[in-house]
Formats: sequence, C-alpha cells, structure tokens
Amino acid sequence: MPNQHGEFIWYELLTDHSDSAVRFYNAILGWQATDSGQPGIDYRIFHARDEDSGESHAVGGLMQLTEEMRQGGAKPVWLGYIGVDDVDQTVGNIIAAGGGVQMPATDIPNVGRIAMITDPHGAPFYVMRGISNKTSLAFASDKPRVGHCAWNELVTPDPEAAKAFYFTEFGWSKEGEMDMGPLGRYEFIRHNGIIGALMPKPEALPIPLWHYYFRCADIDDACKAMTANGGQILHGPDEIPGGDFIVKGFDPQGALFALVGPKKQPA
Repeated sequence: MPNQHGEFIWYELLTDHSDSAVRFYNAILGWQATDSGQPGIDYRIFHARDEDSGESHAVGGLMQLTEEMRQGGAKPVWLGYIGVDDVDQTVGNIIAAGGGVQMPATDIPNVGRIAMITDPHGAPFYVMRGISNKTSLAFASDKPRVGHCAWNELVTPDPEAAKAFYFTEFGWSKEGEMDMGPLGRYEFIRHNGIIGALMPKPEALPIPLWHYYFRCADIDDACKAMTANGGQILHGPDEIPGGDFIVKGFDPQGALFALVGPKKQPA
C-alpha cells in the first residue's frame, strides 16, 4: 500500500438494493460496476473512466446490506476508508482515544486488512492496510477526475476534539479556515495536499457523519439525473470558491452523498 498513512484510499456504499444503486450512480456519474469475486457476498466495484486517457479506475465499492446487518441497525450509507500502516495498532489507538469498533480487524483475501470504527462522537469510517502495491486514485488528490471523490467533509458536534483525534492518529493538519457565519468555521484539512474540511454539526443533522463529494462532469446534468432516477436534492447547486458548484442529496435508498462539478458554458 504505497499511499501514506492517513490518506483516503477507498469509498463504500452500503445499500438495500444493489441493482438500483448501480443504475442510479451510473446515470449521474457514469460509473460501471463489476462483481468483486468475493465468495458469499454481493460486493461490487465501481469504476470511473478517465476521459483523457481512456483508462478505467476503481473508485469505490458497493455492498448489499444483509438482514443481519439491518437488524443490527445498519442503514444505507457511504463510508470512507483511511489507509494506515498497521490496522491493529490504529484500532487500539482509536479505542484508547474514545472511539469505538463496529467491525473488528479482519483480513479480506486478496484485498487487505480492514476494521470499521467510529470516532469519539460516533462518525463511522474504515481503516485499512491494503495488499496492493498500486497507489489508490479513489480520492483524486493529483487533479480533478470525473467520477472520483474530490472532497472529504466531517460534520461533527465538537470540531476541536475532532481535530485532536484525527490529527493525532492520522498525521493531518489544519490549512486555513472559512467563516460561515452562524454555521461556524469551515476548517480545511491538509495531508499530502488538501483532502477536505470539518465543520460544526447543524442541529438539523441527526448524527455526526463524513460526507463525500464525487466529481461530476456537469452539475446541472447530474442534478437532472438525480431527480429523474429517484434521488432527492437537499440543497444546491451552490457555487463555491474556485467556480465549481456543489449539491447534497439522498440516493433512492436514502444514502447521503454529495457532488461537485462545473456548470457547462452556454453554447
């Protein structure tokens, strides 16, 4: 795993209906899905095609929720994977820092070792040590890549405590901030480049959560595809510094996700 400790290396959708989810994300992001080949589980791999090179990159996974998972309280959700040097050591550190374990450290054949954990305020994510020698491009840190994750945003009730937790464990640092008025400070996170931000959790949001922004080719086309294919727009498109636009919404199964992208110039 050549990615540095603390880098986002994968994204995973837990869903109630895999076929519907595949159709939805294909419509808005152009993703193609292939079976992972893992025995006994419906796990698929999302691929994004690079328009310049024509190459296809694996950008995330999709897993069908089992009845046992649903009975345990699992609901459709997007989760991120943070690459680490040692999964077991990281899990131990997280527990000592007040985090929790949703799934203990587990070896996945031909993939690597993973664990699902929560930060001290309950926001879930995975940690992973992959066996591949290839650098993950699931998070596009080098340049804008359509279909790849472009931004990782933590919404948390205690930004100061969250910074102490994540910065200590993953080597992140703060890179400036933006005043959002009544919504508080939007603080940017650096780790081998800017990877995202954290912000105070609004009262209307029920739980702390990581939000992941996937880059689309055109924000207006993506919004039309969202609503035409059973999704729901929460807010947006809103322009952000740099000229792109963002949208947050739910997919047809209720998983929260976000998009970022340009608006096409009028012909």
